[in-house]
Amino acid sequence: MNVAAWTGLFVTGTDTGVGKTLASTTLLHAMRDVGTRALGMKPLASGCERIDGRWRNEDALALQRAGGIDVPYEDVNPFALEHPLAPELAARDAGIEVTLQPILDAHERLRAQADCVVVEGVGGWMAPLATDLMQADLVRALEIPVVLVVGLRLGCLNHAYLTARAIAADGCRLAGWIGTAIDPDMLRADDNLALLTARLPAPCWGVLPHVTVPVPSRMARHLQWPPLVP
Repeated sequence: MNVAAWTGLFVTGTDTGVGKTLASTTLLHAMRDVGTRALGMKPLASGCERIDGRWRNEDALALQRAGGIDVPYEDVNPFALEHPLAPELAARDAGIEVTLQPILDAHERLRAQADCVVVEGVGGWMAPLATDLMQADLVRALEIPVVLVVGLRLGCLNHAYLTARAIAADGCRLAGWIGTAIDPDMLRADDNLALLTARLPAPCWGVLPHVTVPVPSRMARHLQWPPLVP
C-alpha cells in the first residue's frame, strides 16, 4: 500500500470501550507531527449532551480539537444522538433516520481541507450505523483502509482475529492495528502482543500504554507514522 496516497483511515475496534478515540486522536497528532494536514471525524455518535443548545459528543469534540484546523462540528459529527445506546436504538429514540449521503457530504468538506481524514467508527466492526447501513458500507463508499484498535485484555485474541476476518469478508482492507493497554493488570500482556503480531494480517503501528490521564499529543511518540506496510 502507498501510505502517501491514503486520503483517510477508518478506525474500528475489537469492542466498545477499547480506546478508539484515544487511538484516533493520537494518530492525528502523529500525522501532524510529520507535517500531514489531518482532521478527525465521528460520523455518528450516541451519548451526547446539550451544549449551547446543540447536541455534542465528547469523543467527537476530542477529534475536532486534535485536528488542529477550525472546522464546523456538524462536519465532524453529522449525526449526534442523545442517548448512549446502540446507534439504531438512539436514532429511533431521536426520530432520526441515519443515511449515508450526509456522512459522505461532510467527509468531502473535511477532505477538501486535509491530506488525511481519520474517521472513527462506533463500537466494534459489526455494530450497524442504521438498520440498513453497516460500517463496511461507509468504508467501501469512502474507499479507505481500516485500522483496528485492539483493547489489550483477556479475550482480545479472539476479538481481534474475528474482527480481522470480518473486515476481509466485507471486502475492506486492514492496513494496521494499534494496541491499547486498557487493562494495566493483564497477565502475559507481552505474550499476547506477540501472538497478535504473528497472526493478524497487518502490521502493528504501536501500543498505547495505560495512563491515568492520557494526552494524545504526548502519546503520539508511541505510534509509528508513517507506518511500514507490506
